[in-house]
Amino acid sequence: MRIGLVLPGLTETNLKLARQIGASDIVSGVPHEALQDGVYQFQPIVIHKKLIEDAGLTWSVIESMPISDRVKLGLEGRDEEIEQWMQSLRNVGAAGVPIICYNWMAAFGWLRTSMTTRVRGDALATSYEHAVMQQGPLTEYGEVAESQLWDALDYFLQAVVPVAEEAGVNLAMHPDDPPLSPIRGMGRIMTSPENFQRMIDLVPSPVNGITFCQGCFSEMGIDVPHWIRHFGAQNKLFFVHFRNLRGTAEHFTEMFHDDGDTDMWAAMNAYYDVGFPGPMRPDHVPTLEGEENRSGYSLMGRLFAVGYMKGLIDAVEKTRA
Repeated sequence: MRIGLVLPGLTETNLKLARQIGASDIVSGVPHEALQDGVYQFQPIVIHKKLIEDAGLTWSVIESMPISDRVKLGLEGRDEEIEQWMQSLRNVGAAGVPIICYNWMAAFGWLRTSMTTRVRGDALATSYEHAVMQQGPLTEYGEVAESQLWDALDYFLQAVVPVAEEAGVNLAMHPDDPPLSPIRGMGRIMTSPENFQRMIDLVPSPVNGITFCQGCFSEMGIDVPHWIRHFGAQNKLFFVHFRNLRGTAEHFTEMFHDDGDTDMWAAMNAYYDVGFPGPMRPDHVPTLEGEENRSGYSLMGRLFAVGYMKGLIDAVEKTRA
């Protein structure tokens, strides 16, 4: 298991800090300037990768390379955009970045109703209340059935997975956040472990797998360690978001890693049991006193999380030795 980080800017200071706390991997989007005529170009991807490597780290995950609503909803014009995405995928593979984390959330991505919920010590955390969100209007697409998203996902994977195989890039689907459907009329389909298994089975391939976001899977009300083992036994865990929260999908608050509902020790043992080899990053963290509130992506909370994760990993490894 390797510790990855999303950094608030790939500055020399932040990259050094990542190494100093024991991270080995960087999770980053593709630089916007790499996008030309709908395609992320090879050379800017390589330059971004070398920026990270020259600092002694590895760019192991692209999170994310956006997929348009036109593709996710199967609308007119999607074929051209899928072709562009596949060319970007080829360029990612040629540059040697092994994982793309993507999602199938249309109209809006991850949703919260508060970015300033107080948790331990009055740290600021994100939270979600479904009853509040549902008071909002329908999206521009109106009522959208889950079947439309499934059909579009099948179409996309049939086209893209063979290209990912050739490029040597793993496609790691992230859950809907929160895993509820519909939200303001928009269907969502990555909402249960059974639906993830269905997604994997649509186009069976070694490169078609999962970003196991513990927070989202916890919101589903499931046995998290059980499903880590379920998907790990199939070699479908490509990337992990290690986070903790309190509550359910309908009403939850994101917590410090040592202060939520999920048994993080049991989860880390499950990753060990399946021999998870990939990068694992702390996801949304509370904002600590004295730093800018970045809505779950502040730096100091991330440092606390990495220390906690490394302690768990060390403990698991030593108790199994």
